[in-house]
Amino acid sequence: MADLQDDLRPNVVASGEIDELAEPYPDEGVVTAEPYEPVSDPDDAPMTRAHAILAAHPVADGYNGLPWALKRLSWYDLEDGESTVDTDVPRLRSGHVGALFWSLHLPEGLDGDRAVGATLEQLDLAKTVVRTCDQGLRPACTAGQVADARNCGRVAVLLGPAGAPALGDSLGILRQLHLLGLRVLTLTGVSWASDAGLTRFGEEVVREMNRLGVIADLSGASAQTVRRVLSLSRAPVLCSRSAARALRPHPVNLPDDLLAELGAAKGLCLVPLTAEQTGPTVRDVADHLDHIRAVAGAHCVGLSGTYDSGAAHPQELGDTSCYPRLIAELLRRGWAEADVALLTWGNVQRVLRGADFTARAAQQRREPSTATISELDA
Repeated sequence: MADLQDDLRPNVVASGEIDELAEPYPDEGVVTAEPYEPVSDPDDAPMTRAHAILAAHPVADGYNGLPWALKRLSWYDLEDGESTVDTDVPRLRSGHVGALFWSLHLPEGLDGDRAVGATLEQLDLAKTVVRTCDQGLRPACTAGQVADARNCGRVAVLLGPAGAPALGDSLGILRQLHLLGLRVLTLTGVSWASDAGLTRFGEEVVREMNRLGVIADLSGASAQTVRRVLSLSRAPVLCSRSAARALRPHPVNLPDDLLAELGAAKGLCLVPLTAEQTGPTVRDVADHLDHIRAVAGAHCVGLSGTYDSGAAHPQELGDTSCYPRLIAELLRRGWAEADVALLTWGNVQRVLRGADFTARAAQQRREPSTATISELDA
């Protein structure tokens, strides 16, 4: 069946009878993690082993709010250290952070043109910060660029997630945000991705995201939206800041049934280091990681520091330098080094490669969508 945008004939739209949605793209293949070779001595103390593992497999932090935090500062120095925020280059290096997703989320209440404009301003600020901190940071869009930045001793910075209101209900704006570097979009806060699930326009947004290589973030989305995206998307999806609801009943945390479905779809749950969602201690965070690994699989779990997002953090995890403490706790619990390597680095790289792979395949058979929300959701 042809793609949906090709089925939008004027006479069909006028009559209000739109053909059924096209079938999702067929599976393009499975992108798996790289083979793991041990890098530490099992007889060493957990903290020593943690540093050794992180030196080889650094943290890919799935959510960091630094761009918005910097807006309130008139002057800052991230290269030498900045005490007014949780994130700077020295602490990123102390914590063995190799990649960082910079959130472009906006305060509540911004929508329409204001949301589009504010997101563009954050993109501009993020690019300026990376450019001026070129000794410590490097922009990245793909898994290959992330690896290159790490090999050059820089922290790779990826832009996103941004909120869906930033699209202004326009696929053209989505394409322009992608050209500016956006790589993750959160599917909440809009009429086409609501408690009722995805509308027809929402499904077309997901198809266009697959074509571009923009990853869907489902943290905070309704169960109906999560399930529809999992069935529709041919690229891996992620939850940028979701822990286990079975351990802590926060609305953004995921119940076990959705965790299992996310794992079966080879998606990724990035566990936030926030006291509200995971608990007040490093042991509480480790409990969530244990639970999600048991329910969804080691390939489904990652880390989301949520630093500089305004959230309170568990004890011993106050800033981006603290990741070795968490990894040492997991090693004390018997985590295999291979699972730790997936948690910190491998799973995020797999999702990035999967998004790139799906986009290249989709672009060979699908032109940019011209569908509009008025045509599909009238």
